Amino acid sequence: MRNIVLGDEAVAQGALDAGISGVYAYPGTPSTEITEYIIKKKAKESLNIHATWSANEKTALEAALGMSYAGKRAMAVMKHVGLNVAMDAFMNMAISGINGGLVVVVADDPSMHSSQNEQDSRYLANFAKIPIIEPSNQQEAYDGIRHAFKMSEKLRLPVLVRLVTRLSHSRSLVTFNKPLKQKRVKFPNDIKRFQLVPARAKPQYDLLVQKQAEIRECAEDSPFNKLIIGADKSIGIIASGIAYNYLMENFQDGCPYSVLKISQYLLPRKQIKYIFDESERILVLEDGYPFIEEQLADFFKENTKVIGRLSGHLNRTGELTPNMVAKALDIKLESINELPNFIEGRPPQLCDGCGHYDTFNALDEIRKEIGDKQIFGDIGCYALGALSPHHTISTLIDMGASITMAKGAADAGVHPSIAMIGDSTFTHSGMTGLLDCVNEKTSITVIINDNSTVGMTGGQESSALAKIKGICLGMGVDPEHLKVITPLPKFHEENVAVIKKELAYKGVSVVIPQRACVRLPSDRKKEIKKILEAQN
Repeated sequence: MRNIVLGDEAVAQGALDAGISGVYAYPGTPSTEITEYIIKKKAKESLNIHATWSANEKTALEAALGMSYAGKRAMAVMKHVGLNVAMDAFMNMAISGINGGLVVVVADDPSMHSSQNEQDSRYLANFAKIPIIEPSNQQEAYDGIRHAFKMSEKLRLPVLVRLVTRLSHSRSLVTFNKPLKQKRVKFPNDIKRFQLVPARAKPQYDLLVQKQAEIRECAEDSPFNKLIIGADKSIGIIASGIAYNYLMENFQDGCPYSVLKISQYLLPRKQIKYIFDESERILVLEDGYPFIEEQLADFFKENTKVIGRLSGHLNRTGELTPNMVAKALDIKLESINELPNFIEGRPPQLCDGCGHYDTFNALDEIRKEIGDKQIFGDIGCYALGALSPHHTISTLIDMGASITMAKGAADAGVHPSIAMIGDSTFTHSGMTGLLDCVNEKTSITVIINDNSTVGMTGGQESSALAKIKGICLGMGVDPEHLKVITPLPKFHEENVAVIKKELAYKGVSVVIPQRACVRLPSDRKKEIKKILEAQN
């Protein structure tokens, strides 16, 4: 049966058909639709698949490892910057190994469409010394998941599946296969490898290093890597993942050059050596960093004939496109449809009626008195406060950094020092920063924008729902300086007065502007209102 699905949905269905028992994730574009697809599937209930949004990517990956330890297949899903949050578990599970198959799906975002950076997750998987699958199209995304689980169990290692934005968010016909049965609970025979005290971690790390040859052998024989011999030897092309599609879009009647398509790593050295020896120059096409291009220097002493991102033949930053591939191959651009230069990008903006507008308006009035460089921002819809017409927040680095940066500024003598963070981001990675502030009695005001959902990624349920006030009190915030306000125009003067009073306090104060996201369905907003009224 063939179905038109997103790349993300192909991954999700591939995981379901591979017999997963659990998927753990934190929402983040462009990976969100993978977990949403599984959560909404009826098969999830009949098969008792545990599909959930976790508090952050670290907790998601560790829960997936726990399910793997119990012998079942599990998947963790996140975007590229989320992998940074999960790196402690990511690195160490490569050393301990896995039991039931464990696949980590990471969606990278070249060109930073909705991200703080465009990092390439292949480097982190290579750093952890684990295999990588990088699909070139939606069918490979579906097939690659089943292959990844099988390889994970063969090698007893986690496998990273790397997607990019255009693959995640574009649709294609995909053929689904017969689903596999779920695994039964079966603990590992050698539990000592999961006990990473130094005496047991050292031999496990030695084993991981020894496995590199086997991982490379798997790539040499992989059905996802393909060497196509062409008649024209002037250029040999190495194309990874979606870059292979971009290449073939320029050659509807077949590419005249030899092409090595790479969708599984470690790099297949035998195939690379062949195309290297047979071609006058090597063009490397990859969406992301020059991961392959840099490694060619390790393979061959004379690599001056390699061209790509590092040589300037392709853009060093941002997404790869078919047009850029055409230019690198000297294909005449008259045959390529380029966007008219009068089309301008539309900047993102808050939804009409969003409560963040009212919080920004209150802070903007206060900024006239305190200055405009000491409101530390965070990741969420309210990050738009850094842009026109607001220009309210001064910094935006990573999830949870608002509180810790405001703390550092306060430690430097800045007063008032203000942190602005959202409800979901607070439970993701802001709580520990607040605890530092409480422990040191830092002079800081933390504004926790509570719209009772993960609004930026489509309205998933927030782990913080009806818990923020209790968390703050439990951490030691003085009840006299824990204020809940309603961000609406009719309460503007009252809200300004509350925030001003807390800014004057020489200690930890928390202000919670609380109003459900305007994009939530009305019945959900009513439900949230009842929950919050019972709490307050």
